[in-house]
Order: sequence, then structure tokens, then C-alpha cells
Amino acid sequence: MVTLYVTSSCLSCRKAKDWLIKNDIPFKERNILNEPLSLEEIKNIMRLTDEGTEEIISKRSKLYQKLKVDLNQLKLKELYELIQKHPSILKRPILVDDKRIQVGYNDEEIRKFLPRKVREYELNELQKMIN
Repeated sequence: MVTLYVTSSCLSCRKAKDWLIKNDIPFKERNILNEPLSLEEIKNIMRLTDEGTEEIISKRSKLYQKLKVDLNQLKLKELYELIQKHPSILKRPILVDDKRIQVGYNDEEIRKFLPRKVREYELNELQKMIN
């Protein structure tokens, strides 16, 4: 099952939610401001990233700028505590399942959450149209 981490005022979060609903993909939605992330959730998100904090921390956010923190100098425990205390420094939405993560909304990249059979069917249909 996909977990969709959101905030209520995020347009990209609404787009991701609408896409999941439209494509009949089961998901659970978590508002990270109302329900702070657990340590296990943060570790799981970090485990799935390719680029670590660069992928999930919004360095353009006002809060991040205000905190004036050097992520490279933080120990992992300090990073986890920072995210738990200030979840709004995370980029949004974050979609995760057991094997994949997507940070932000992207029309093409979100398709990786479609079941393989659906992706194969669509590819076959496109190939038929080309031939």
C-alpha cells in the first residue's frame, strides 16, 4: 500500500491524491503537520531515497532558512529529531510503498506506482498505435 505524506495547503499533494484515486491505487494519507512522523517512518523514507536529505529536505522553505542548519554536520539522530520537530522542512508530497519513493508531484514519475500489469498493458497499446 502507498502512504501519501501531505500537508493540507499543498497543491501538489492534492494532485497526487487525485491521481491515486483516479487510478484506483489504495493509499493511506498522513498529514505530517497533524500527525508527526514516527522515527520508523523517517528512517523508511531515508532508506528509500537515492540522494538522502537532498531529496527530501526543502532548502528553499522559510523554516529551513530560519533554522540555519547545516545538514551535512548533523548526526543521523539529530536529523531525525529535526524532522520530527519541524516536519514542514520536508518537501511534499512524499509517496512511499515498500520499494519506491517519490518526492513532489510529477506526472511521469508517479506512474511507477501503477501495477506492473497496467504499465505493460499501456505500453502494448502505445506500441499498437505506433505500428
